[in-house]
Amino acid sequence: MQNPLLAEYATPFETAPFDLIKPAHFLPAIIESIENTKAEINQIKSEPLPTFANTIERMDRSGKRLGIISAIFFNLNSAETNDEIQKLAREISPLLTRHSNDILLDQELFQRVDQIFSQKDDLNLTAEQTTLLEKTYKSFVRNGAKLSPDKADQMRLIDQELAQLSLKFGENVLAETNKYVHFVTNESELEGLPDGVKEAAAQTAEEKGQPGKWAFTLDYPSYIPAMTYAKNRALRKTLFEASSTKCAKGDELDNQKIIQNIIQLKHQRANLLGYSTHADFVLEERMAKTPTEVVDFLESLLQKSKPKAIAEVKEVAELAKNLDGIQILERWDFGYYSELLKKSKYELDDEILRPYFQLEKVIEGVFQTTQKLFGLQFIPNKDIPVYHPDVSAYQVLDRDGKHLSVFYADFFPRAGKRNGAWMTSYRGQSVESGIDLRPHVSIVCNFTKPTRQNLAY
Repeated sequence: MQNPLLAEYATPFETAPFDLIKPAHFLPAIIESIENTKAEINQIKSEPLPTFANTIERMDRSGKRLGIISAIFFNLNSAETNDEIQKLAREISPLLTRHSNDILLDQELFQRVDQIFSQKDDLNLTAEQTTLLEKTYKSFVRNGAKLSPDKADQMRLIDQELAQLSLKFGENVLAETNKYVHFVTNESELEGLPDGVKEAAAQTAEEKGQPGKWAFTLDYPSYIPAMTYAKNRALRKTLFEASSTKCAKGDELDNQKIIQNIIQLKHQRANLLGYSTHADFVLEERMAKTPTEVVDFLESLLQKSKPKAIAEVKEVAELAKNLDGIQILERWDFGYYSELLKKSKYELDDEILRPYFQLEKVIEGVFQTTQKLFGLQFIPNKDIPVYHPDVSAYQVLDRDGKHLSVFYADFFPRAGKRNGAWMTSYRGQSVESGIDLRPHVSIVCNFTKPTRQNLAY
């Protein structure tokens, strides 16, 4: 049976065939795609005279299938991972890092790019072509193409180690998040929590085999409401300390040494490339070009905002003291008393507003707004395979009904999904042989999941 990752995707709009993909498909697909990409690069190098068309354009088109398969894999590793996928990531990541180094440190290939770049003012390139050429040239230089052979070897070792450390860091954070649970047995300890939060905690406890109790985790939809509404100071302290010491307890999930190693390696990498610090390397491509500009901006912001922040903290501390005799406002107190201050001072209560912001209604409102402003239409499409039942897929049309993109929406937390929110893509937009290939994009969040009695918000 052919590997579904390597076959033509017989799905709507050539979307990822999640219904057919198994973890075992990824490694052989990655290996074969790397070899195919190498063949494409070798074909480019075989051209006798480097031109924009036979080098820069063809490099931009090379490795497309590898890019799609890698995007599918690493997006799953972020949003729907498991032990098998994490083990594969530890095998696949070094392969991809080595492959990237092989291309960007290839002197024969770089000489072609460098030659074209040196002639750019005489090539009558369009703005898009000029941008592509500049980005291609910079990607080589910023990844070591001008280094001596011994320093290039150092770069390879650093990149390999960084790839592994970054994976391990993420695995530890997810494992620690999933590992932690705090059970409450007495409902009186939940004073102040909205009914929906208590119901979600009871449902979580039931799912974890402790019916009749309430369970709190470090997932944001569980943690944030507890820190905001729980009158129980001991509960807030327990959860805060668990969150603030995540991956910093000196056990097998401790990330402190990993962070130190990542910082050191990034500094070494920047030095190899001729930069004083990693910040100098990163900021070269940003609006603020130097660390000094960033620090000056932050200092200016601090001077303007600090007096107001001090006054607000003082006001919250006074409320905590007057209401509950809190002499020292701790970090686990601030969210709770800030919420009380907001209610008493402005008569603003998020729980009263919450029914007006049900997730389904918000999504509907966003879609209506984008249609009014941009003419976009989001059409649910259940024929598009998804990687989890919580994920919804949409076809996006323009005002004339023309296909624009595929949009995935993944809103709720689960064990295989990291915290936070992010946008990602499974396929970028490009024009291949005159065909406009439309993008497949996804938004991933961690909103409060619906319970038996309450909708998602």
